[in-house]
Amino acid sequence: MSLEIKVPTVGESITEVTLSQWLKQDGDYVEMDENIAELESDKATFELPAEKAGILKIIAQEGDTLEIGAVVCTIEDGEAPAAGGEKPAAEAPAKQESSAPAQEASENPDSYAAGTASPAAAKILREKGIDASTVKGTGKDGRITKEDAEKAQSAPAAPKTASKPAASAAIAAPVVAGTRNERREKMTSLRKTIAKRLVSVKNETAMLTTFNEVNMQPIMDLRSKYKDIFKEKHGVGLGFMSFFTKAVTTALKEWPAVNARIEENELVYSDFADISIAVSAPKGLVVPVIRNADSLSLYGIEKEIINLATKARDNKLTIEEMTGGTFTITNGGVFGSMLSTPIINAPQSAILGMHNIIQRPIAENGQVVIRPMMYIALSYDHRIIDGRESVSFLVRVKQLLEDPARLLLEV
Repeated sequence: MSLEIKVPTVGESITEVTLSQWLKQDGDYVEMDENIAELESDKATFELPAEKAGILKIIAQEGDTLEIGAVVCTIEDGEAPAAGGEKPAAEAPAKQESSAPAQEASENPDSYAAGTASPAAAKILREKGIDASTVKGTGKDGRITKEDAEKAQSAPAAPKTASKPAASAAIAAPVVAGTRNERREKMTSLRKTIAKRLVSVKNETAMLTTFNEVNMQPIMDLRSKYKDIFKEKHGVGLGFMSFFTKAVTTALKEWPAVNARIEENELVYSDFADISIAVSAPKGLVVPVIRNADSLSLYGIEKEIINLATKARDNKLTIEEMTGGTFTITNGGVFGSMLSTPIINAPQSAILGMHNIIQRPIAENGQVVIRPMMYIALSYDHRIIDGRESVSFLVRVKQLLEDPARLLLEV
C-alpha cells in the first residue's frame, strides 16, 4: 500500500512552495520521519519528512513550484536493503513502470531531453540551447541533474564562410576576445519576496535617512578589558551587536514612535522591543527576531544572536522566528561598507545601519586625535517619525555607545 506525501501547511499566508532539493533518490528506502526533501517558501526553507518507512517514488522534480496540499512523492511498501546492498524486491515493479513516463515525456513537445534529464535540468538546457545528448549525466542511470545542466557549456559554433558582400562587414558585430558566457537562474521564492517587499517599501513609505558617527574607543576598551572574563563566565564572546541592541532598546523607550507601525488608519505603539537582526544566509538575507530584547542582558543578547545566526546559516529558521519584529539592526560593516541608507523592514517604521570602523582624525578637547570611528544611519518612515524624533533617537544611541556605563546604569 502506497502513501502520498503532500506539501504541508506551513503558514497562513503561504500558498505555494518550491521543491529546492531532494535529499533522497527515487527508489531509495527511507525510514519514518527521515527528511527526504527540502521545500522553500517565500519566507523560509524547511524539510519534508517521510510519514512512513518504505520505498520512495518521486513525483515532483527539483525546481517545481507546488501548491499547499500537492503530492510531492509516494512511499511504497518495502523493506530495507539487505546488508549486501541489494535493493528490495518491491523496487522492481517501479523500474518496469518507469518506461511509461519516459515514453510519455518523449511525446511531450515541452519536454527537452526526454527520459535523460529532469524537468529542471531540461529547462536550463533549453534556455542555454544545449543538446541534452551532448551532456553526460551524473545522476542515477546517467540521468542529467540540475547541477549537470548548470555546468554544461554550449559547443562553439562552427566558423561560417564568407557568403555576403564585403560591404556587410561594416555592420557586422564586433569580435570580442575571451570567454563571454552567461547563465540564468530561476529566482527563488525567498528572493522574489525580498524583491517585492523592498520595492513596496520604497513606493509606499516616506523614507528618509539621518546619519551620525560614533567613537567606538570606549566600547573597544571595555571589550578588551572584560572579553576573557565574559567568555569564561557565559561561554559566548562579547561583540559589538549586543551593545548596539542594548542602546537601541534603551532609546526606543524614550522615543516610542521609532518603535511604532501603521496599520490601516491607526498607529500601533509597542511597549516591548522585538529587535530584528539582519543576517546573510546561504539563500539570501534573512531577519530573525530577538524577542523582548529590552529585558535581556548583554549575555542574553549575545547568546540569542549566536543561536539565530547559526540557524540562519543552516537554513533552520522557522517562520515564527522571522516575523513580528518592531525595529531592525543591520551591520553592513562586516562586509566593508563605510556608509549606506538601509531600507526599512516593513511594517516597521525604522532601521539602524552599522558600518565599518575606521581610524580617523577627530577633534577631541581641542586636540586632533586618532579614534576608531563608525558611521551609523537611521532610515525611518516620515509618516510616523518626525525629524526631531529621528535625530534625537540617533543622538541618544550615539551617547549610550560612547559612554557604555550608561547602558548598565540606565542613565
